[in-house]
Amino acid sequence: MAYIELKNVSKSFGTGQARTQVLSNINLEIEEGEFVAIVGFTGSGKTTLINLISGLIMPDEGQVLFKGEPVTGPSHERGVIFQNYSLLPWLNVRNNVGMAVKEAFKKMTKKERNKRVEDYVEMVNLSPAINKLPKELSGGMRQRVSVTRALSMSPEVILMDEPLSALDALTRGNLQQEILKIWNKDKKTALLITNDVDEGILMADRIIPLKPGPKATLGPEYKINLERPRDKTALNHNEEYRKLRNSIIEYLIQIGEQRASKKESHYVLPEIKPVIKPAPFKKMSFS
Repeated sequence: MAYIELKNVSKSFGTGQARTQVLSNINLEIEEGEFVAIVGFTGSGKTTLINLISGLIMPDEGQVLFKGEPVTGPSHERGVIFQNYSLLPWLNVRNNVGMAVKEAFKKMTKKERNKRVEDYVEMVNLSPAINKLPKELSGGMRQRVSVTRALSMSPEVILMDEPLSALDALTRGNLQQEILKIWNKDKKTALLITNDVDEGILMADRIIPLKPGPKATLGPEYKINLERPRDKTALNHNEEYRKLRNSIIEYLIQIGEQRASKKESHYVLPEIKPVIKPAPFKKMSFS
């Protein structure tokens, strides 16, 4: 039995003529301890997919299963790292993380919870900012708080919705390694949504492209048989990495071109005929 399973899942938004089917017939299995990356274009339905797995929204058709049971709503067992931080602006770093820890570990003493918060904040090098509000932090620091908050709950599944896309290259690289370190330590089940093929190859066990919507579906999976831990610089000189990267990018380019040509073929100019008016009658005089 798969740890996470999506069976014939479809999801639409809107009503009437404005109704759009974003995902269609999605079938996916993720095993316990596996790290899977979904790559695709912006607006292809990646966030909708992760919201279905997290329980934030429900499918129109099909089932989302977690450990064999239907997902009926959010749970701290499935921790989500959002792209837009989602921090409470009136709480400092300690309390933003502490609120999540308190929810996940109700039987912990206050002292134990504080210790856990401090340990996780230190893990992402934010101890000097632990009493600062989100508005006092840079974008990279806010995202580190978001990562810390999700991981501090020790979820069974880590769901990541392009959590590093807005960060500078250095901060992004550091957080990639932090997430991988935590994943490797406990072998949590992880799903990463990304539009960065290199990030997917660096972090995941397999990559699955999401074809562009509407009615987006999953494409072929690519298994990543590269030894861990992986080093970004060393990967550039790895022949298997280059072949895998080129294969995924070529596939994405191909489905992108198909989408563009389909749009062009459906774009038909209205049939317009000029309106011909008779020439005005001119009165002629003879003199």
